[in-house]
Amino acid sequence: MDVDKLKAILAALEDTDVTQLTWVSGTERISLRLGHPPAPAPAMAHVPISQPAQASAQGHSAAQGGPAQTPAAASAAAAAAAKVERDKKTFTVTSPFVGTFYRAASPEAPPLVDLGTVVKKGQVLCIVEAMKLMNEIEADQAGRCVEVLAQNASPVEYGEALFRFEPV
Repeated sequence: MDVDKLKAILAALEDTDVTQLTWVSGTERISLRLGHPPAPAPAMAHVPISQPAQASAQGHSAAQGGPAQTPAAASAAAAAAAKVERDKKTFTVTSPFVGTFYRAASPEAPPLVDLGTVVKKGQVLCIVEAMKLMNEIEADQAGRCVEVLAQNASPVEYGEALFRFEPV
């Protein structure tokens, strides 16, 4: 990845409430987490870009002989900017602890929250099983579900995003 592109992304995020960004452009992938984690974070909390990765990305751009920003990179940058704008208008519900994420109260039951579901403050969104205890995760505020970010019956980490909502 070009260092100037990285600086431009960081500058664009500087005055926003965005705390995490994943950007993919062709074979390049970058994950940024800004700010300090609320508590001891998992090992993947901060992924710095190493010098060899920067050098290989610069060598890749130079080997192509084209401009530093291809049309695909420009569309990826536009998509990243659109994601940043969307993230400003939404809020994320995260896992309060490590455990197993369940979308429903039982395997036969329908999901507690699905895309488009409008929830009230205090409504149960999902269950996270931790140490054989089923913990109900409740909504901190009212909203409409626009994205389910965790897979049913999958392990989740502390602070991992589970749902994205738009306020209602």
